[in-house]
Amino acid sequence: MSRVTLSRYLIEETRSNHTPADLRFLIEVVARACKAISHQVSKGALGGVLGSADSENVQGEVQKKLDVLSNEILLEANEWGGHLAAMASEEMDHAYQIPGQYPKGAYLLVFDPLDGSSNIDVNVSVGTIFSVLRCPEGCDNGCDLGEEAFLQPGTQQVAAGYAIYGPQTMLMLTLGNGVKGFTLDRELGSFVLTHDDIRVPESTAEFAINMSNQRHWEAPVQRYVGELLAGKEGPLGKNYNMRWIASMVADVHRILTRGGIFMYPWDAREPEKAGKLRLMYEANPMSFIIEQAGGAATNGRQRILDIQPASLHQRVPVFLGSKEEVERVTGYHQQV
Repeated sequence: MSRVTLSRYLIEETRSNHTPADLRFLIEVVARACKAISHQVSKGALGGVLGSADSENVQGEVQKKLDVLSNEILLEANEWGGHLAAMASEEMDHAYQIPGQYPKGAYLLVFDPLDGSSNIDVNVSVGTIFSVLRCPEGCDNGCDLGEEAFLQPGTQQVAAGYAIYGPQTMLMLTLGNGVKGFTLDRELGSFVLTHDDIRVPESTAEFAINMSNQRHWEAPVQRYVGELLAGKEGPLGKNYNMRWIASMVADVHRILTRGGIFMYPWDAREPEKAGKLRLMYEANPMSFIIEQAGGAATNGRQRILDIQPASLHQRVPVFLGSKEEVERVTGYHQQV
């Protein structure tokens, strides 16, 4: 049986669904960058890339060496291809301008270069999350772009995906017509289609949340998780298992594979912050992927993809996964 590589899949998308050729090439470049990051991650201590980089990102978080390296790999891979007008990264304060010697294209690339990097030193799965937006009309004419060009609701995404670096390296991708999963064949050097038409079950008996923060949650989240923990004897009438990896890529990947609900709610420790996860780099692309797989994603009160971003590094609460459970916890918020 012949195997479908990512390149072949994208070529067929160009033919059958009129995916623009420049978007196809952009996805291929991002995939090559993810292969390079996978290689660096797999070296671990042998490559001297573990530990802190003794620097902080725009959110004031200590950067890991692999955060910095992964960011550089994505920037260098994508800056010269002529497909992008600008890029934005969770690890940088401002939008990254395409150097003047390179042509500019019609798209914007937004990414979290190494999600879950706090776990890298203990060999837990991490990943790269990315989102592609169309450049507002006229912004690819050579002018430098401010963050306002990126402030588009998630419904405007034309593609999103993530690479997960675990026992296998996988690339999960949506172009707006479902979700495909590709596994890196290291001998072939290509991502090969292994998961076609991925669907998130509507019902689930698994949830993912950091229970150590329970005392800081809002009442609707306390109510919902309390009902989950009550199990078969509680109002939901069934037993639930809790899973928590503390790597969004890994937790979402599990949900895509077998269902579940992932929650990272607002909590009272930092009341001035709307949430923990970043709308542009994490919540929007993951919500796009989950919805394309038949799941749901909200901030507790509204669909995440409908949120109008106010800033490049805006944070939001996140509830995503199996539709039945996301709608339940969202309904509890809306009753308050």
